Amino acid sequence: MISDRKLEHLLICENYDVSFKNKTTGFEDIELIHNVLPEIDKQEIDLSTSAFGKKLDSPLFITAITGGHPAAKEINKQLAITAENNNIALGVGSQRAACEHPELEDTYTVVRENAPNCLLVGNIGAPQLDLAEKAVEILDADILAIHLNPLQESIQPEGDLDARGYFDLISQITSSVDIPIVAKETGCGISAESAGVLVDAGVDFIDIEGAGGTSWAAVETYRAEDRYLGEIFWDWGIPTAVSTAEVASAVNVSLISSGGIRNGLEAAKAIALGADAVGMALPFLKNATSQEQLNKFISRFNDSLRIAMFLVGASNIEELKESKLVIRGKTREWLNERGINTKNYSRR
Repeated sequence: MISDRKLEHLLICENYDVSFKNKTTGFEDIELIHNVLPEIDKQEIDLSTSAFGKKLDSPLFITAITGGHPAAKEINKQLAITAENNNIALGVGSQRAACEHPELEDTYTVVRENAPNCLLVGNIGAPQLDLAEKAVEILDADILAIHLNPLQESIQPEGDLDARGYFDLISQITSSVDIPIVAKETGCGISAESAGVLVDAGVDFIDIEGAGGTSWAAVETYRAEDRYLGEIFWDWGIPTAVSTAEVASAVNVSLISSGGIRNGLEAAKAIALGADAVGMALPFLKNATSQEQLNKFISRFNDSLRIAMFLVGASNIEELKESKLVIRGKTREWLNERGINTKNYSRR
């Protein structure tokens, strides 16, 4: 049943519109301040960053996409080759299917086979404490993600709606696994308060996966017999730009901004808001038809990020984090209501 669900998710994401309808990421409200005298050479801009001891050529993560169905094996192979060749990080989809059904392990092991040096991120749910060590072993993971998806579970026909004891379970996972732990949402964002709780539970990294990109309520709506609830909650969540600023202001752990980011300009805005890296999933799934397409997408992303950095006078990622920006519109309203002084980002 789990394997069939993974295939349904893939097919829906590939063939249906699963984007938010009336809610955006909020990055349209973020304006980086143009620097007419950047005083740097664009060709020498350094996009590299480090994560848990590994140096990456770009702050771009391929976030969790798939696994757990035979059809996912070729996709994960292509993504692994791409991540290895471009020296970027790669995450896989939930590993529960492989942990419980050994015949599906090769849909995940194919990743390390084709990306021996890549920073790989495993993936389990918070209730799956007993699967944590197995998930790390199957993938030979560098980092283990714990995914949190209460909205998806609420709309999913076979969803698990008992979320009691998650803090204790996450704490036990962080104590029992000897690699870093990242807590990640699946498209609804993470608030400042939730980030604080996750850090208290011992997580080393937070991937906000905010609202404005793929709606997993939408994905599950296409699977449900009755679409009533999915239609109501299709646009639920904290916009990615908002969630990035909230989490960055609340905790001092490495932060991935993801959820609807589609190019290097939006990535530059996310990093200037406080992210250390940015993640994408759906664009990689859409481009997984060939290595040429995947490499072209990454090249265009990196070039657009480099241009954004050039235009603000940032020669590396650390300087980009200190770039001046203005926050307008609904994003400013939200952050100000939440007690975050948006004027601080103008850095004057």
